[in-house]
Amino acid sequence: MSAFFQAYPLLRPALFALEPETAHALTLSTLQRVYDMGWTRPSRAPDRPVALMGLTLPNAVGLAAGLDKNGGHIDALGSLGFGFMEIGTVTPRPQPGNPLPRLFRLPRAEALINRMGFNNDGLAVFLANVQRSGYRARGGILGLNIGKNADTPIDKAADDYLAGLEAVYPHADYVTINISSPNTQNLRSLQGADELSVLLRQLDQARDTLAARHGRRVPLAVKIAPDLDESQIDAIADLLPRHGIDGVIATNTTLSRDAVRGLPHAGEAGGLSGTPVREMSLRVVERLRRQAGNALAIVGVGGILEGRHAAEKIAAGADAVQLYTGLIYRGPALVGECLSAVSRLRS
Repeated sequence: MSAFFQAYPLLRPALFALEPETAHALTLSTLQRVYDMGWTRPSRAPDRPVALMGLTLPNAVGLAAGLDKNGGHIDALGSLGFGFMEIGTVTPRPQPGNPLPRLFRLPRAEALINRMGFNNDGLAVFLANVQRSGYRARGGILGLNIGKNADTPIDKAADDYLAGLEAVYPHADYVTINISSPNTQNLRSLQGADELSVLLRQLDQARDTLAARHGRRVPLAVKIAPDLDESQIDAIADLLPRHGIDGVIATNTTLSRDAVRGLPHAGEAGGLSGTPVREMSLRVVERLRRQAGNALAIVGVGGILEGRHAAEKIAAGADAVQLYTGLIYRGPALVGECLSAVSRLRS
């Protein structure tokens, strides 16, 4: 990794002085510029292959969806050493998301609150960016995360997911169904057992048709919330394998504010990520593994800000992990730190 990335701790105060979305865009554009100029090469961290949903990942440390919603920086982000990356969430039609401001830092808690609202440029732009990237051609594993448009009624949500699945299917190593963002009205209601069963049945049937058309079966995963109770987790652990779903991303952001009460911005609406979600997501991972056994692949996400946090997700039953908020606070060095910790655990 270049000296530029090693310098992130020195650059962070300047970035944190900026409005969070501005800093996010600046970081991605700078990373892209450095990559385009050839000042960094794809990381060649030692491979630590791991199986996930029938795929072989170079290593178990991935990028979570949300950081590159439109897939405009796939190759640059791929240079950081991830074993796999998830891009999106993309909706069938472009949408601006929620009004600004909609992203807030809580540094004392090493956390973020976002109410982005699936802001993205839509499937056409997203797929053009994915096809332009050379990441998959170089052996990278790319997950594409799909959602529903905000103005699509919840009883028509399946239409958006089916349209998204059909569009991204030829270009994905796996597809994630995002039903757990707290920032699209009523979206989380799709996690209820009855609603989820209906949606999964339609997606699995559509996947069968697409597999026959394209000559390959693309794994499907579902991204769930950390706020589910034990009975809801158990129902999901039962439903997903029954409907042919290969994996679960555990978890998205939380609506809880218990861990950040009294802090600046704690009262903002949206999903809370970072350190406060760590134990919540760990609980979900443990319960899923206990209930599903080996019937589901599990990706652990939430509150990974040190290598040991990645290792504890693996020890709890996750097959792999994903990073997002930890990258904002720690920078790209976190990828290698997590890879080392997971490798030591599995050695």
